[in-house]
Amino acid sequence: MPAPAGSSDRPQVNRQWRLARRPKDVIDAHTFRLVQTPVPEPQEGEFLVRVVYLSLAPVQRAYIIDGGVIEKPLRLGDIMRGRGVGYVVASRHPDYAEGDVVHGPFGWQDYAVSDGSGLTIKMRIWAQSISTGIGVLGVTGFTAYFGLFDIAQIRAGETVLVSGAVGGVGSVAGQLAAIAGCQVFGIAGSDEKCRLAVSTLGYTAAINYREDDLPARIRATCEGGIDVYFDNVGGEILEAAIDHIAQHGRIVLCGSISQYLSNEEKRGPRNYFDLVYRNARMHGFHIYSFASRFAEAEARMARWLTDGRLVFAEDRLQGLEQMPAALDRLFNSANTGKQVVQIADDPISAKF
Repeated sequence: MPAPAGSSDRPQVNRQWRLARRPKDVIDAHTFRLVQTPVPEPQEGEFLVRVVYLSLAPVQRAYIIDGGVIEKPLRLGDIMRGRGVGYVVASRHPDYAEGDVVHGPFGWQDYAVSDGSGLTIKMRIWAQSISTGIGVLGVTGFTAYFGLFDIAQIRAGETVLVSGAVGGVGSVAGQLAAIAGCQVFGIAGSDEKCRLAVSTLGYTAAINYREDDLPARIRATCEGGIDVYFDNVGGEILEAAIDHIAQHGRIVLCGSISQYLSNEEKRGPRNYFDLVYRNARMHGFHIYSFASRFAEAEARMARWLTDGRLVFAEDRLQGLEQMPAALDRLFNSANTGKQVVQIADDPISAKF
């Protein structure tokens, strides 16, 4: 693998997006401020990463509002939090060498110093692109994997419904359920996304929630009821799924993007007690609790990528300056697949 440039010919400027103000609703360029700082030098026990791709996820909006439950809210002036993938370009850490490919919580910046904590992971496999380290072979893909196989314990022949069907996690969850031998149905926000779900991502059929009578379409599409519902959006769509959950059905709570921009007080689904009559369960989980098994998920999904049974759906923008707009795309349903931004040349990944 060709090693990235060493410290002697690294640029001396590190661009960073920092939090400038807390948005009331729409995220835009005024929410953040782009600054330039010197490229940091790693100290003993640290290494320096040249970030190549940055990940966008709905929870990042929560980071600048209330912390997203498990994180402390960012302070004004802090570097915007987020995961990225790149190359080690200088190291004073015994476990990381120059040229290693790593993904971790590097923030919205060109260069990041790390000590290996915060779920910083050395990639062993990256298929067509190292961007898979923040997609299907990273936390995004692992969320779909453990949500389906451990939390839902899906079985061949079951009916699986996935909301946010062509988003980052949803695009992987639908494919994994199909690989497991399930009938897989998706919910998405446009006819084009529904077509993509069926033609590329292994869904049996997909429902456009903006155009269709959602409860009626779920009833007609999932005739015997929903055995597993993988929820990425919450709100009314979660309630519609509960209305059609099968006996002994399972609901995996992954995301609630429909409520992230709402100023209304958050509430539970109105019909949650239907789960009692159906002997069903609704189970939330946090992906970091599966960290000790990430290598297992990476290895299995990498094999499926190599075999062509799994594809990585990626919506890629170019340039660090695109980060605020890229985050906003998640809340406008503009992205198809995992939203990433490439901020540097990728010298080793295949062009595709």
